[in-house]
Amino acid sequence: MPLSVGTSLLIILVVGITTFATRVIPFLIFPKGKEIPKTVQYLGKVLTPAVIGMLVVYCLKNTQVMAAPHGIPELISVITVAVLHVWKRNNLLSIGVGTVLYMVLIQVVF
Repeated sequence: MPLSVGTSLLIILVVGITTFATRVIPFLIFPKGKEIPKTVQYLGKVLTPAVIGMLVVYCLKNTQVMAAPHGIPELISVITVAVLHVWKRNNLLSIGVGTVLYMVLIQVVF
């Protein structure tokens, strides 16, 4: 079902306002000079590793270790991502190289 021009513009407007609001609200709630609550500081420290951990579990949950190729492409890719991240400290580089490596491994090698 094609959308009308008006509907498309309304969707773009709502998405734009929502995106802008999510960027502005933290500055309104925590203005410069006001101390950030300890709970928010704690969440800022622990949520990033927790989300990354959940993504790793989600990505590896259906890995078949009892059937060929026994999870070898996944293992090689995970080790590559970890080594690159520890070495270069660049999320985009490590995740990008790991993804490309995994795709090459499952499409060409295994």
